[in-house]
Amino acid sequence: MAAVVLVHGLYHRSAHFVVLAERLRSDGIEVAVPELHRGSLAADTAAVQAVIDTFPESPIVLGHSYGGSVITGVRGVAHLVYLAAFVLDAGESAAGLGGASQQLMDAIVAEPDGSTTLDPDLAVDTLYSGCPEPLAARAVELLRAQAPGCGRGVPQHHSWKETPSTYVICAQDRAIDPVLQRTMASRCTSVREWQTGHSPFVGQPDLIVHLLRELLTTRIPTRRNQEVTSPR
Repeated sequence: MAAVVLVHGLYHRSAHFVVLAERLRSDGIEVAVPELHRGSLAADTAAVQAVIDTFPESPIVLGHSYGGSVITGVRGVAHLVYLAAFVLDAGESAAGLGGASQQLMDAIVAEPDGSTTLDPDLAVDTLYSGCPEPLAARAVELLRAQAPGCGRGVPQHHSWKETPSTYVICAQDRAIDPVLQRTMASRCTSVREWQTGHSPFVGQPDLIVHLLRELLTTRIPTRRNQEVTSPR
């Protein structure tokens, strides 16, 4: 069975992908949405790798935002999809690339325990611009506190160097500068550009469904113990 793993970003939860996951499952696609917030990039990557390892055939793996840092470090994947996400090279971190826009930085609230949260009023415009108001409000309700340090994590493996990959630039993004996205996209096998904000899985999930369907119908199923190489 075709399989997709969806990897969320900072402050988000697996629940943010519920609608997208349901639409994919209605097409007979197996979907896994691991929960991150394990305390570090290494721990988040290990959690996603454990999910990938449960599939008999290599799945397509999509990472959103910080989720790109996570999927960069995994192995045994048929295709990587970076959705307004970080494609990191050796020694790089999301924070080191200056990932957060000033608008996103202004929305971050430091908590007494050292974690951070997002100001709900600012998060709507920053993360969910262009999304219908009820959907954006629900997405903000789902946001959770973020432990420090994940954005400074450096992957020890760089899967995009050996695995086919697609980068989706979100041209109206207010959280991660589209200029930075285009720079990172140049590392991937193919590039798409959508006129959306940072989180199309909330406002326009059909865009992602169509992309994943396309990738699933054009790829050759690969057993996890076989190496997948980029056509580049």
